[in-house]
Amino acid sequence: MDKSNFVDQIKIFCRSGHGGAGSRHFLRNKLTAFGGPDGGDGGRGAHIILKGNAQLWTLLHLRYQKNILAENGENGSGNHSTGKNGKDIIIEVPLGTIAKDEQTGKLEAEILEDGQEIILMRGGRGGLGNSHFKTATNQAPDYAQPGEEGQEGIKILELKVLADVGLVGFPNAGKSTLLSSITAAKAKIADYAFTTLVPQLGMVEYRDSRSFCMADLPGIIVGAAEGKGLGHRFLRHIERNSVLLFLIPSDSKDHKNEFDILRSELEKYNPEMLQKDFVIAISKSDMLDDELKEAISKEMPKNVPHIFISSVTGYNLQPLKDLLWNTLNVEHT
Repeated sequence: MDKSNFVDQIKIFCRSGHGGAGSRHFLRNKLTAFGGPDGGDGGRGAHIILKGNAQLWTLLHLRYQKNILAENGENGSGNHSTGKNGKDIIIEVPLGTIAKDEQTGKLEAEILEDGQEIILMRGGRGGLGNSHFKTATNQAPDYAQPGEEGQEGIKILELKVLADVGLVGFPNAGKSTLLSSITAAKAKIADYAFTTLVPQLGMVEYRDSRSFCMADLPGIIVGAAEGKGLGHRFLRHIERNSVLLFLIPSDSKDHKNEFDILRSELEKYNPEMLQKDFVIAISKSDMLDDELKEAISKEMPKNVPHIFISSVTGYNLQPLKDLLWNTLNVEHT
């Protein structure tokens, strides 16, 4: 997907509909000169609703929709006629979208399933007509409720990519090459930093027609947690990955230090990321002999499984799929 077509954060002003006013009407016709109250209720103001759409991958379609204003409910009328409700506005968003209030920063909605609907802003309730207020001592109430006002405010919609496995590594670690090798995704590949500027998703075909989703995400740099480089925009997409695959090239000067830096950036951004399952893949391993592999293995953390792979030659790619599948499906106690 072209960089200009991938939008993962937008800000929009939203206002739900006001409720219609109840009617202060009395029955009047040629047979009844002074009838009782028959004022109907006001209609509900329109809601603003978020709806999940699995066919969407970006918030691009909302880029130029700066104001979303919902309809007001109609006022009630005589003969106990209820006003028409405002027509709800449905905003379709990709799975993985969250909505936050700009002023408070509070998370207000999270869309994770296709077809899932969440009311982002409720329309105001319609007011009751005067017929509701008739009592034995007050046969002709001359008042009705006004409709409730709708809600308004600026909302921030953020997309966090939904994938089973997220590829984590410094720029040029070989993430795009790996994704292209084991999925049908056509990620951009070049020998310079930040080739991947937007998340790339691909489905990994596994044994017995099973599959899982892998995401190639923009590379981490030191200071990403503070917003350097692609910073928070990148780290946001890692939060929903079940397993993080750390890709460290075999020609790295210090393999353990590279892993520690990547892990540290994740921890500084959100300590909960350390609760995810980690797997380490040493890429470009076709240039290593057994002695070098053994030396690198001794550097790796004991509690994180690691595997040597080569995306170019296909070396150990099937065992890597096996390792990822087993890690995804392990039962945590």
